[in-house]
Amino acid sequence: MRQSIFISGTAQGIGAAIARLFYQQGYNVGIYDINETAAQHLAAQLGTHAKAGRLDVAQYSEWQTALSEFVMWAGELNILVNNAGILYSGAFENTDIAAHHRTIDINVKGVLNGCHTALPFLKQASFARVINLSSASAIYGQADLISYSASKFAVRGITEGLDIEWQKYGIRVLDVMPLFVQTAMVKDMDAGTIQNIGVDLKPQDIADAVFKLATSKGTVFTQTHHPIGFKTKVMYQLSNISPQIINRLTNMLLSRK
Repeated sequence: MRQSIFISGTAQGIGAAIARLFYQQGYNVGIYDINETAAQHLAAQLGTHAKAGRLDVAQYSEWQTALSEFVMWAGELNILVNNAGILYSGAFENTDIAAHHRTIDINVKGVLNGCHTALPFLKQASFARVINLSSASAIYGQADLISYSASKFAVRGITEGLDIEWQKYGIRVLDVMPLFVQTAMVKDMDAGTIQNIGVDLKPQDIADAVFKLATSKGTVFTQTHHPIGFKTKVMYQLSNISPQIINRLTNMLLSRK
């Protein structure tokens, strides 16, 4: 029986790269996005083992509908990838409060909704894993990316807590933490960090990391967080050993425009 993967925010960018890779590796792939037309187009490109549908991750009822129809089609849910996310950049006070709220609705509530809705299906599966898209922005709070950075800290906390809590079900909950990736999300981004660090990662880099996590045995000794890319790994390791004042000064320098 083919294993299955359900990916939120799959119509383009990282989500689409994950969908293509898993399809090539023989999985049943769920391609769900608020842009259902683009999701259907990708599924048609991939073939008969891909199923597409609409999903607004901020709406719990849409998660219930999407996962129920996917599991009925695929047989079971093995891997959930909470990929959907948005980003607003620029000075905190110049960003409309509705944009800050929307970031939390999608990036945080979307992950909570996905995990909560998926658990009954994951518990019934022969193998089950959750992989969340966190970010290097969850290492230290980022200027000009306040709500996005906060949302990824929340994803980091959700991942850590559930990875412990769901051990009783045999379900690992892991995350990937990339720096900026070459997608539409970072186009014209108004943040000093991206101008100073640059954009080195491609969607395929993230897809490869997700596939590796999804197919590894994942013992209790497997780390929960997975920084992607050399720069992110250096930042992550330094943050764990450097005094807070050094981390703050480093981030001040990186965010300077």
